[in-house]
Amino acid sequence: MDVVCENSIKKVVKEVEEIVGDKGLNCLINNAGINVLASLEEVTAETMLTIYETNTVAQLMVTKAFLPLLRKAAQLGTGMGCHRAAIINMSSLAASMQLVQANEMFLKVYPYRIAKTALNMITRCLAADLKSDGILCISLHPGWVQTDMGGNMAPLQVQETIPSILSVLDRLGEKDNGSFLDWQGETLPW
Repeated sequence: MDVVCENSIKKVVKEVEEIVGDKGLNCLINNAGINVLASLEEVTAETMLTIYETNTVAQLMVTKAFLPLLRKAAQLGTGMGCHRAAIINMSSLAASMQLVQANEMFLKVYPYRIAKTALNMITRCLAADLKSDGILCISLHPGWVQTDMGGNMAPLQVQETIPSILSVLDRLGEKDNGSFLDWQGETLPW
C-alpha cells in the first residue's frame, strides 16, 4: 500500500474488509516510515515535509480509513487489547523528547525524529479519542533492527525482535492505552 495515496489506502481497506467481514479488524499496525539523514545544517523544508507526510500524516489517514473496521471489531469484544481492537503506531526511541540530549546520533536525523515525535502525539490523541470505543492505541519502538532502514550496524535481528513484539502485543491491556513501549514491553520516556 502506498500510504500517501488516498486511492491506495481505500483499495486496501476494501480488500481487508472482504477478508475480515462482519468481525472487523482487531489490530492495525502502522509501520510505514522513511528516513533521511539530515542535521540542523542539512535539513530542508522539502525533506521535512516529505518525511512528515509519510511518517506522520499518512499514519493518521490510514488509521482514519480503517476506523470503521476497528470499531466493528471493538463492538464484538470487551476489555482493551489486540484481542478486541488496537492501533499500533511504530515509532522510534529517537522520538523521545526526554532522550534527545542523551544520544547525539538523534541529532543527525532531524526530519525522522520530529515526524516520529509527532506520531507519538497522534497516539496520545487517538488513545483519548477512541477509549470510549474500546480501541487501544500505543506507540511502539521495535528496536534498532537490521532492516533496509536500520542498516547493518543495528544490533538486533528481525528473528529476535518479531517474537518479542508479538508477545508485547499479546499482553496489551487498558493500562497500556496511550503508552510508548519498546519491543520488550518496557515503558519509554516521552
